[in-house]
Amino acid sequence: ASDKDRSATPQLPASTFKVPNTLIALETGVASGPDFGLSWDPALAPRKPWWPDAWARDHQLHSALKNSVVWYYQELSRRVGHERMQAWVDRFGYGNRDISGGIDRFWLEGGLRISAEEQVAFLRRFHSGQLGLSDRTTRLAKQMLVLEEAPDYRLSGKTGWVALGEGYPQTGWLVGYLEREGKVHFFAT
Repeated sequence: ASDKDRSATPQLPASTFKVPNTLIALETGVASGPDFGLSWDPALAPRKPWWPDAWARDHQLHSALKNSVVWYYQELSRRVGHERMQAWVDRFGYGNRDISGGIDRFWLEGGLRISAEEQVAFLRRFHSGQLGLSDRTTRLAKQMLVLEEAPDYRLSGKTGWVALGEGYPQTGWLVGYLEREGKVHFFAT
């Protein structure tokens, strides 16, 4: 850690919660796989001025993860439901486990908080198959999290931005792992 105090300070996870959200959606069957599609309904998820263009269209799980599509993951969370979501967040030991603030908002502006150290611990458990998930869920999620791949390394991860356009203090995340020369290096910044 370059800043031990900051790395231990819990923050809103923002879109880094799309990692556990993806795992939960796959494991519960809410999403059947990477090609699970949802149609964008502007009446239910009106476009905001700060939205990237990529959000204003239909998505599949893999494209929604890649483009960090908030409305898509909010719908997944509503379909999972509060009870199942809480059970999985508890099972994962994810951050402070507080999903208060709305089933479709708790990771964006609700009660959920996680530190960089906790992000790394979660990713280690995910990568090594210690979250109690099926091999299929773990394998599919690992494939969808790849950011960059070359012959001698693979970089996987997820970005997050707290309160983009919402008037809250801005916090950016990048969490993930680098696989190289038979070793895995985890990070959260």
